[in-house]
Amino acid sequence: MAGWLCCLTVMAVAGREATRELHVFQVTMLRSVIGLLMVYPLLRAAGGLGAMRTSRPWLQIARNVVHYGAQFSWFMALTMIPLAQVISIEFTMPIWTAILAVSFLGERMGVWKNIAVVTGLVGVAIIVRPFSGSANVGQLAVLAAAVGYAVSVIMVKALTRTESTIAIIFWMMVIQSALGLVPGLLVWRWPSPYVWAWLLVIGFVGTYSHYCMTRALRYADATTVVPMDFLRVPLAALVGWLVYAERVDVFTILGAALILAANLLNLKGPAPARPA
Repeated sequence: MAGWLCCLTVMAVAGREATRELHVFQVTMLRSVIGLLMVYPLLRAAGGLGAMRTSRPWLQIARNVVHYGAQFSWFMALTMIPLAQVISIEFTMPIWTAILAVSFLGERMGVWKNIAVVTGLVGVAIIVRPFSGSANVGQLAVLAAAVGYAVSVIMVKALTRTESTIAIIFWMMVIQSALGLVPGLLVWRWPSPYVWAWLLVIGFVGTYSHYCMTRALRYADATTVVPMDFLRVPLAALVGWLVYAERVDVFTILGAALILAANLLNLKGPAPARPA
């Protein structure tokens, strides 16, 4: 999850820089194509294409259709609303994920996990504060992305029961490259060297962030893994301060403290049974 958090924090900056010049369709297509090339070392180490056979092709396709739509919405929102709004609305995802995990995976929330989710959301709200006015298209796009990412996480958790991590990542890149090929070519324009550099960053962090998340879901419940993503908010605040000279105020410090407390509560397990 530490790898996931770092990758997605970098992805937010890289995505904003790339979409300054290129259409979102082209960015999403190149992200998958470049990612497919970057996943080759893992594929070779896992035994090559022969080891990528899947016993659940329809679930792989469904998961990646949903994820492609969520990813497109997320990149589009980066071009329309401030980064703080993108991240804050995206953090409704743990709510949808927890509900879906309990409903479809049979996971249990428990008191500490419920408190962790609520505390984390309070921390996020303190950092970004409620918005004024009615929701715009960019905000609705992030909300759609959050729901789509939650559905995708649940599908990945189901896939980890029968599929290897590298197989899940491989099919993600193949299917999403196919989904994005025609739309990406229709709006194609040759990227500048500056944007090519950011596209390579997007391809790398976009690929290996999912590798990290898939590994995390293999070792822990979705209701344990996903609330840790709250840490991305203070990380984004730090990046905003370092890269864009955005001021870190007392609300950010207080919210970050609550998010850290939420993650500590989330990792709290049941009390060990006393020996007889």
